[in-house]
Amino acid sequence: MASMGFEPDVTVRTREYRIGCIGAGMIMAECHLAAYEQAGFPVVAIASRTRANAEKVAARWAIATVRDTPEQLIEDTNVEIVDLAFPPDLQPALIRHALKQPHIKAILAQKPLALSVEEAIVLRDEAAKSGKILSVNQNMRYDQSMRVLKQIMDSGALGDIVFAQIDMHAIPHWQTFLADYDRLTLANMSVHHLDVLRFLFGDPDEITTLTRKDPRTRFEHSDGITVSTLRFPSGVLAVSLEDVWSGPRQEGYKDDQHINWRIDGTKGVAKGTIGWPKGVASTLTYASTETTGGKWLTPRWDTMWFPHAFIGVMEQLQHAVKTGTPPALSVADNVKTMALVEAGYRSMAEGRTIRLSEISTD
Repeated sequence: MASMGFEPDVTVRTREYRIGCIGAGMIMAECHLAAYEQAGFPVVAIASRTRANAEKVAARWAIATVRDTPEQLIEDTNVEIVDLAFPPDLQPALIRHALKQPHIKAILAQKPLALSVEEAIVLRDEAAKSGKILSVNQNMRYDQSMRVLKQIMDSGALGDIVFAQIDMHAIPHWQTFLADYDRLTLANMSVHHLDVLRFLFGDPDEITTLTRKDPRTRFEHSDGITVSTLRFPSGVLAVSLEDVWSGPRQEGYKDDQHINWRIDGTKGVAKGTIGWPKGVASTLTYASTETTGGKWLTPRWDTMWFPHAFIGVMEQLQHAVKTGTPPALSVADNVKTMALVEAGYRSMAEGRTIRLSEISTD
């Protein structure tokens, strides 16, 4: 389809490293492995907390080896890259185990990397000391609309950015392990939006976050519906809204779940939609006084955030291993996203604007 010279999806440059997958839930079975098969990435082994679940996913995706435990998979000398899709309280121990193995070249961890920014900082430093690459799966940066938006912004077509918003009214499928944590929406849903705002505009100076409980979520949680306002050094003001209630969900009620976004600049506007949770392609349309004569243009693509963005996530890590260069999704960068999430929680708790300089990442 017509992408108008933009690159909504990455070009796969490197696909030679043998991947071992840990986890057999939805995100691994439906996203990681679907993407890897399409890209031709070699997946050689899988393990999960329950061997039967790993066997089921291995049969579906023709993975040759099933290990009894995640630790055994990490110790498998045939594995070069460990791909983790595990709860954040269980990830750090597995990351540390992988850092000790001579044959492991790199690790891809899920976000959030850990339950606290302090733990994330320790993991960042331990990975640096080990000489291995630790990357974090901030996959929304590879959503096609976000990639094309960044390309449009970088071309100068929108001029200086004035205002940005991400407006979500959608119901996440909260993973069962989240019931054991106090933190919910900001750490597990808003983190996508806060990270992509950093991808687009750099690090903000400050954040103000308000929250209320979500009536649908039965387990105890500190943050349900969240609204965050961010101010960036460039002057950009941004709002990230996550309405995880989004209205009734019952027989006969036609809900209107959606995620919309909009970027206003001095020379143009870009706006669009994120295809999750409907399972369709994300969209983008833009107009510029500089490059489109003020007319609205709509680049198109067939690929989607889930699963196709996950090709880009694993590709950037493999390419970093091959070239010896830092990954696009580095753990050091992810610590800054975790610091932003932490600042949002502090803003909720203290009822005030938090400057990012208050959150130490040293």
